[in-house]
Amino acid sequence: MTELKNLDLSQDANARRVVKNETVSVEFAAAEGQLMSLEGPNRYARGDALITGSTGDRWVVSRARFDAKYLPADAAVSHGQPGPYRNRPAVVLAKQMNEAFSLARSADGGDVLHGAAGDWIMQYAPGDYGVVQAARFAKVYRLAD
Repeated sequence: MTELKNLDLSQDANARRVVKNETVSVEFAAAEGQLMSLEGPNRYARGDALITGSTGDRWVVSRARFDAKYLPADAAVSHGQPGPYRNRPAVVLAKQMNEAFSLARSADGGDVLHGAAGDWIMQYAPGDYGVVQAARFAKVYRLAD
């Protein structure tokens, strides 16, 4: 397994610019804890968003990041209440890997995520990473214009 560090997809000729299009189900953490995603552990703090994607995958988004990236998908839901949300369209960098790999969720460490051959590394911002399984990537991401 390849352990990736100091990754910068903006300098990688094999990286692609992609946009996510998905409605997700959101709960907000009542206390600190850990959610086990398919890619590895996701620790969270009180108030962080616990997300279930349209494909059944689960992950955590910090509250500050969630507030900037998601909007209620139903007029009956006020921002900050549990319910359906849509991501704000944003271009991110992605690279499909040909071998198993691991990388930390952030440049300063944090949870270590794991991917299999065919899975995608996501770079949301410098030093901010994720892993998306190939089947999920095909369902919720498209190439940016």
